[in-house]
Amino acid sequence: MSDPVRTVLAHSPELMVVRFAFRAGDQGALHSHPHVQSTYVQSGRYRFTVDGREFQVGPGDAFVIPSNAVHGCTCLEGGVLIDSFTPRRDDFL
Repeated sequence: MSDPVRTVLAHSPELMVVRFAFRAGDQGALHSHPHVQSTYVQSGRYRFTVDGREFQVGPGDAFVIPSNAVHGCTCLEGGVLIDSFTPRRDDFL
């Protein structure tokens, strides 16, 4: 198990787009942040937890994580997530 590989694709003060490459077994630890996050599953399968609710997603799925929601994921099949954050996550720069 390892951390996903993060690549910032584009950003402005109002918006940031980030690519996360996961291998099977990688985890995004439970966390929260003040940013609204939109996640698009480019490839792979993932089990997400958002504020205690668990669900699985796969290619083509997309969802929004509200500001300050506790969330995280486990990668079931390796792939790529594309996340957008508003405003920009300066901690990723």
